[in-house]
Amino acid sequence: MYRTHTCGELRLEHVGQTVTLSGWVQRSRDKGFMMWLDLRDRYGITQLIFDENKSTKELFELARSLGREFVVQIKGEVIERVSKNDKIPTGDIEIQVAELTVLNQSKLPPFTIDDDTDGGDDLRMQYRYLDLRRKPVQQNIIFRSNLAIEARKHLAGEGFIEVETPFLIKSTPEGARDFVVPSRMNEGQFYALPQSPQTFKQLLMVSGLDKYFQIVKCFRDEDLRADRQPEFTQIDCEMAFVTQEDILNTFEGLTKHLFKSVINVTLADFPRMNYDEAMRLYGSDKPDIRFGMQFVELNDLAKGHGFGVFDNAELIVGICAEGQAANFSNKDIKKLTEWMQRPQIGAKGLVYIKLEEGGTIRSSIGKFYTDEQLKTWADKFGAKEGDMLLILSGEEEKTRKQLNELRLEMGNRMGLRDPKVFKPLWVVDFPLLEWDEDSERFHAMHHPFTSPKKADVDRMLSGDHETMKSLRADAYDLVINGVEIGGGSIRIHDRALQSRNFDLLGFTKEEAEAQFGFLMGAFEYGAPPHGGIAFGFDRLCAVMNGVNSIRDFIAFPKNNQGRDMMIDAPSIIDQEQLDELRLRLVDIKK
Repeated sequence: MYRTHTCGELRLEHVGQTVTLSGWVQRSRDKGFMMWLDLRDRYGITQLIFDENKSTKELFELARSLGREFVVQIKGEVIERVSKNDKIPTGDIEIQVAELTVLNQSKLPPFTIDDDTDGGDDLRMQYRYLDLRRKPVQQNIIFRSNLAIEARKHLAGEGFIEVETPFLIKSTPEGARDFVVPSRMNEGQFYALPQSPQTFKQLLMVSGLDKYFQIVKCFRDEDLRADRQPEFTQIDCEMAFVTQEDILNTFEGLTKHLFKSVINVTLADFPRMNYDEAMRLYGSDKPDIRFGMQFVELNDLAKGHGFGVFDNAELIVGICAEGQAANFSNKDIKKLTEWMQRPQIGAKGLVYIKLEEGGTIRSSIGKFYTDEQLKTWADKFGAKEGDMLLILSGEEEKTRKQLNELRLEMGNRMGLRDPKVFKPLWVVDFPLLEWDEDSERFHAMHHPFTSPKKADVDRMLSGDHETMKSLRADAYDLVINGVEIGGGSIRIHDRALQSRNFDLLGFTKEEAEAQFGFLMGAFEYGAPPHGGIAFGFDRLCAVMNGVNSIRDFIAFPKNNQGRDMMIDAPSIIDQEQLDELRLRLVDIKK
């Protein structure tokens, strides 16, 4: 056998035993008459010792010839270490090597295979199979595996059935761009890779499989960020004969189970907040509620005093940064203002009011307002001496989004966003539709299959254009620490209502039938009320580990241009393949 034990297994109780280990050479230390090697596998590191007085000359020279990442097998006796290492579990023992076999040599790696590597992102992505040897990355992949196993165990225990749905499906015009796949056997026709299994899981509800789940790959051809990849994984779920309350309780239970079983964190019951309140208090439909700093509106107090920036603004709104008056100099305020004025945020300026110790008030707008007036503002914020108010103004929607960015930045600077603290939140009652001025049409806030609230069904079927703007969706998002972890809704299960929704979204009857006739047809055969949710599995891994990027929890991720640096994909295909698919490349240079 290649090994009797792993490199993380041996302890003092094994002293005196003869063992066989296999692994990679991590590093070596040569003292002339004696040398040590660290042998690594995914379970840990064990120190090997070679003594010139106890080893044969051939064995000693062979050990000296080993380089980093050589794959070796050793046989020897477990002995107690003289100089113990309390930083590793095997630090009390070492192996007096009697036999050494080189299983494979290795070129010098392009970066160090160590916890703190010297390799940059691109280099590590190019040699991802080497990066995956590093303990932190392996721990992330193992964490992902454990999380998937616990999700499956819990959902199976709740009566859910795992069903695989197709990867080659029909392209749909709603949502993000599809990845398309040409069909060789059907000339001029294309499959699409699924952005989600949405319609299939609804059909499973029609089929009578009333509790479905799947840990499934999804694909979206969209611009990439740290928390997005062109292919990503969802815990996808659907249930029949349920209300929104049933779904929230079921998947709050799943979330609590995952946190407790995988990272031993007990979550309290999740608060709920409707969409309008989230936007009013935080300027975001995924607020981070680990800290307060809620928005306070000042239109009633700030307008009509000769300060044109405020007098002409649709909204004047701010936050209170507790205890920060003494921590921000004028230079700091200037830098913060410049940060807000970056194109990514687009604020035109930033107003501050400092409530200094002793009652002094300092402000960038002091010549337009008296101290008494500014004190009234402070009272509305609930501010006290030592606090600082930060205020923005402008168009309502833009200003709220800008203030959300400022709130999060201040939360970072004030140390209020502890990654080891978890604050889940259900955001509910989203708008059903969004009106887009450019295209002059409605878009679905979630997706075209989301049901309106029961109280809004009649208004949806018979209402006018303005009525449509106020329709509420039976939809919900799970937010943890300001990150959207999951989203779902109660679905439409009636053909007439689904057809009406397609009308509102700008589909002609013919387009709706061509794209989704199979689903509406299924609704005519006894479709039950149903709803579901999908968790972003990669994001959940990242949030539970307190990091922003999902890449390190994906074995072979793409970079921010959507490229696989290791296998160099996407790539050009040869002309014979193009001919078989009856495709012709257009010269983009022309």
